[in-house]
Amino acid sequence: MPAFFACSLFIRIFLLLQYTDIVVFKLRGKNTLVICESCGRKVPRNKAVIFEKAISFSTDMKNANDVRFFERRKVYYCISCAKHRGIFEKKKRMAMRKDNKLV
Repeated sequence: MPAFFACSLFIRIFLLLQYTDIVVFKLRGKNTLVICESCGRKVPRNKAVIFEKAISFSTDMKNANDVRFFERRKVYYCISCAKHRGIFEKKKRMAMRKDNKLV
């Protein structure tokens, strides 16, 4: 593979990753930075609070032909936004619910 093709492929992948929903920045020798969904602050991935957000799409028709699509998406929050939004309590309740199912 020619060197210029590999370079252009790398640039295309970088530009594609740059304009996705979840932007991840890679620093040399450090953790990757993610962007907080709420305030836009750049936070190291190991310090960020990861929360799975459920997104549902459905048609306006409320009959048998109703098309529904459910998707789960990882959302990253900084510590202060997660505390303000009560995500720690939500994660605690979800963990307790999971423990009760196992018993």
